[in-house]
Amino acid sequence: MKTRVLTSLVGIPILFLALYFYNHFIFNIIVAAICIIAFYEIISAFKIQNAFWLYLAVVPMALIVFLSDHGTIRSFMPLIFFLFILYLVLCVVFEFKELTFAQVSEVVLFCGIVLFGFYSIITFKVLLPFESYGYDSLYLILLGFGFAWGGDSAAYFTGMKFGKHKLAPKVSPNKTIEGAVGGIFGSVLLGCLFTWIYSIVLGYLEPGAASVNAGCYLTVCGVGAVASVLGIMGDLFTSAIKRQCGIKDYGSIFPGHGGILDRFDSVLLVMPFVSLISRWMPFISR
Repeated sequence: MKTRVLTSLVGIPILFLALYFYNHFIFNIIVAAICIIAFYEIISAFKIQNAFWLYLAVVPMALIVFLSDHGTIRSFMPLIFFLFILYLVLCVVFEFKELTFAQVSEVVLFCGIVLFGFYSIITFKVLLPFESYGYDSLYLILLGFGFAWGGDSAAYFTGMKFGKHKLAPKVSPNKTIEGAVGGIFGSVLLGCLFTWIYSIVLGYLEPGAASVNAGCYLTVCGVGAVASVLGIMGDLFTSAIKRQCGIKDYGSIFPGHGGILDRFDSVLLVMPFVSLISRWMPFISR
């Protein structure tokens, strides 16, 4: 527990440091690097020894996606798709004895889910450009992380205190229904707290900006509840993969937490959800 808390205390300032470069190309590089490390953890989890062709497929794809602007990505999509399929064929052909198509497909599918999850963080730049929406995009990114990690922490402590009924014993024996309910309430409360703090900070940064009213808090409660459930689903999904691969953690980059995927598992579905509905959330009004 002590190690987990210390790691969190170190990780939160690093997160804010990365967000400091949000409007710079550096932010895209940071997210791309995190995603590529997650790819490495996936390939290692499946114990693929001769993974040259897999890396040749997923790493360039990640770099093109994260380091290109939105218009360029759309232009590159046909090329990315062609190269992706070509690399899959080459991987199966040249590593026929070591790899099966099913194994390669599972890895590629998992990498695709991870890529989509991390890229959704970048999409806030396109959906909510700073020139029009100010700091709302940063607020939503922090809100997404708060929904995921706040709900995860609340579920952990609630489950320890009140947990009796197993949620998914075959996948994650320590998760309980009581913990999941506590996680939903934790996400909602933390979301409201973030919104309240943002409304205060926004008043200093942008005098005269749209105020956050009661309807905004109700929206955050609804979004937070759904996001918390999605976070649990993402957590269970990555836990199921770990069970199948026979590993405890995906890595050890975060002492007490594991690897990138162990820490960002609940984010994989939460952040795309927040990104998709961001344009229709009522507190974004300029």
